[in-house]
Amino acid sequence: MTETVLEYQPEKARSLVEEVMERSEQPLLACFQCRRCAAGCPVGDETEGITPDRLIRAILFGDREQAMGNLLIWRCVACYTCGTRCPNNIQTARINETLKHMAKEEHLEPKLPKVLAFHNSFCTAASHLGKVNELEFMALYEIKNTFRDLKSLKFTGLIGEYMSQAKLGLAMTTRGRMHFGIQKVKDLGELKRLFKKAKDKKKAAREASQDQE
Repeated sequence: MTETVLEYQPEKARSLVEEVMERSEQPLLACFQCRRCAAGCPVGDETEGITPDRLIRAILFGDREQAMGNLLIWRCVACYTCGTRCPNNIQTARINETLKHMAKEEHLEPKLPKVLAFHNSFCTAASHLGKVNELEFMALYEIKNTFRDLKSLKFTGLIGEYMSQAKLGLAMTTRGRMHFGIQKVKDLGELKRLFKKAKDKKKAAREASQDQE
């Protein structure tokens, strides 16, 4: 595998590292590239050479494009094997989640659009009631995919997607995994405050990063 040559840019690197560390709460500067995380990553062979250690390396070098434009942040299954193996307890799954949010905020084209649609739909559904209602979640997910396919005129893909999801919905219903009732957490106010706190924290980190640039 050919290694990507990165050019170290101190100011850009400092800005990116500080923003990612602030938002992910992970000690990126403690990484000494032992690659134990890469050895255990279950999706490492499907990310075009960007393993957790390579991702952290890109961030430390200030390569914003590679940090937010790679397959790892979209294929990561959040199994936390990387953090379990890391001698410095760096949870790359949280870094991936942070970079995913940053890519969304900057309106970057995702490597895997369906993963973005799934992520957005899940977060939206969870924010309403505190518990994800499968009907709302699947409806939001399909609406996002439908708009994308219609925009790109992929009618064949659209039909295949609906057939696939119909089979999934039927299988979930027959197994009692599709919940038609409305369930919610007891204190929705607390949930809303948590979402607002997270949103304000992201905004503050983003503004701090822009000021440094």
